[in-house]
Amino acid sequence: MAKHIDFLKKPLTEIYGENCFSDAVMKERLPADAYAELKLVQAGKTNLTKEIAEIVANSMKDWAIDKGATHYTHWFQPLTGLTAEKHDSFISPNADGTVLLEFSGKELIQGEPDASSFPNGGLRATFEARGYTAWDTTSPAFIKDQGGVKTLTIPTAFISYTGEALDKKVPLLRSMEAVNKSSVRLLRALGNTTTTRVTSTVGPEQEYFLVDEALFQKRPDLLLTGRTVFGTMSAKGQELDDHYFGAIKERVGIFMQELNYELWRLGISAKTQHNEVAPNQFELASIFSTSNLSTDSNQLVMETLKAVAKRHGMVALLHEKPFAGVNGSGKHNNWSISTDDGQNLLQPGDSPEDNAQFLLFLTAVVTAVDRFSPYLRLSAANSGNDHRLGANEAPPAIISIFLGDQLSEILDALADGTIYKKRDGQVLEVGVTTLPTFPRDMTDRNRTSPFAFTGNKFEFRMVGSSQSLAGPNVMINTTIAEILDEFAERLEKVEDKLAEIKLIVKEYYSRHRRVVFNGNGYSEEWVEEAARRGLPNLTSTVEALQEMVSDTCVNLFEKQKVFTRAELESRLEIYLETYSKQINIEAGVMVEMAKRLIAPAATRYLQEVLNSISSQKELGFKTPGQEKLAKELSLHINKLFKKSDILEEEIVKALGLEHDVIAQATAYRNKVVPAMAKLRIEGDSLEKITDKGCWPYPSYEDMLFRL
Repeated sequence: MAKHIDFLKKPLTEIYGENCFSDAVMKERLPADAYAELKLVQAGKTNLTKEIAEIVANSMKDWAIDKGATHYTHWFQPLTGLTAEKHDSFISPNADGTVLLEFSGKELIQGEPDASSFPNGGLRATFEARGYTAWDTTSPAFIKDQGGVKTLTIPTAFISYTGEALDKKVPLLRSMEAVNKSSVRLLRALGNTTTTRVTSTVGPEQEYFLVDEALFQKRPDLLLTGRTVFGTMSAKGQELDDHYFGAIKERVGIFMQELNYELWRLGISAKTQHNEVAPNQFELASIFSTSNLSTDSNQLVMETLKAVAKRHGMVALLHEKPFAGVNGSGKHNNWSISTDDGQNLLQPGDSPEDNAQFLLFLTAVVTAVDRFSPYLRLSAANSGNDHRLGANEAPPAIISIFLGDQLSEILDALADGTIYKKRDGQVLEVGVTTLPTFPRDMTDRNRTSPFAFTGNKFEFRMVGSSQSLAGPNVMINTTIAEILDEFAERLEKVEDKLAEIKLIVKEYYSRHRRVVFNGNGYSEEWVEEAARRGLPNLTSTVEALQEMVSDTCVNLFEKQKVFTRAELESRLEIYLETYSKQINIEAGVMVEMAKRLIAPAATRYLQEVLNSISSQKELGFKTPGQEKLAKELSLHINKLFKKSDILEEEIVKALGLEHDVIAQATAYRNKVVPAMAKLRIEGDSLEKITDKGCWPYPSYEDMLFRL
């Protein structure tokens, strides 16, 4: 049993952010003029000077040393999907054998880790080791405390020697700038002279499973791949809906207490926690922040989940589908845009002008989601999500948008030039000067929709649990920036803004409302209806990723200065290689488990059954039940070996295509994955009829109901 520890020995207000070089810490430690100039740098209004960098670096070093840190690291997010860091100490030796503790502005601003072994997709030769980390001034440094070993950790971007993005943060920062410029341009066209910056914000919800570490260590598939490639459901699953929002078990509650403590110390606003639908599945939600801060924080959330779970004898699973037969795990990306003078641009207002602006931005989102839906889809594509999307637990692979009945009716009336009947029965001819008052919360939530409007934000529900938030938000920001530019260009040319807004909403919503669907996205009827509407249905990661290098995609991202063609092509190569490697590992461990664990265990049990049959026959007893069992065991054992051999053959064929990443990934998807599914049938069939005491690894019942 985990031991309860009272972490809150100090008031929570003192604990929160104590390991974060936050704005409050900077304001306290930096000279007033240096702090003011750094704020201008963070707002994008001036460039960082060497003098200010030196002041900040010295202050940051002193703060870190006061906290017990001896080393610093530039913390970045390469295309592995994880984070990376190289630690350097503060010491600088003197000739007399003593040392100084130093950390310069140059060391703060830029680092040079060996980049030769990070994925680069052909952006540079593998022998060219240089990669550069560049300080993200808008994301606060923090102290990473690992068992008392404390390191000053500086969030950075990661670029090649020639300036190409080698990470997930550089494109995210570029996309944030794109949506900022386009939004400000549109607001200027509407007569807004006060807003100087628009920021995309995200509030993530992170789902995960917890399993006992002792059981985890006995499962080669979980250990090596993060998911179970064999396993049958227990007699009870999630069908009673008794886990969702249920009472949190003591062991889990104690884990959550320490998890919150560690996150709060880092200044991460972990707010909500609860049991999710599947047994031993949970969710953690954080408060909204800017897109890059939320992305950094969510990477830390995932790292901290794993570290704290281990301290409590558990393992946190972030794979999208660790267990067949119960819900998998996603990451809900709640997205919005706000101005630096206090406006949420997706929040209805109190005047015709405010509501016209709201409808304009709303229509831009609808247009972007429809026109660029393949790019949203590919942003949530990975091998784990292929098991989850469209499985009545997550949105389908078809991108649609939920607006709710009332908002849809208003937009339909605007688009069609018809009469809108308000909920109180009042009839109203809808125009930008006669819009009905929008309630602040005009929609229910639709958990089956990939992209749902929830009052003043959109919830992108398709993102996988293990994924970085960067990719999805790059796509959202960039695609919406493109549409906002189109709107701004039209409004800049006219005097009557309200009339033009009405025309824009009518024209664009009429053209793109096919993507709006307020019904059950899990239903087969919707798949058929979506096909009739002409909506794309990219069912696999391999199919979706190839949209990344279409001419339309390349033109969009080059125009918005978020990706170059070379960067997109490199990412396609990296992501397809990653997909192939993941499937290859899963298939390899499956063959190993089948031949070296399942087959020997089932064969030993078969021998026991045969011995029992022989003994009972000698005593004159009939054994029809046992003979039937022996036949079933023998049949499935033989099929297990046969299908294992077939899977191995498909693996070898796929490996032979290594010089063509698309062909190889396609082979893994179309040949290896189906062969794995067929092999699983035999392994799972044997688990159902083999003596549990003989079975070589923990069952679903063990893992999902024992914490």
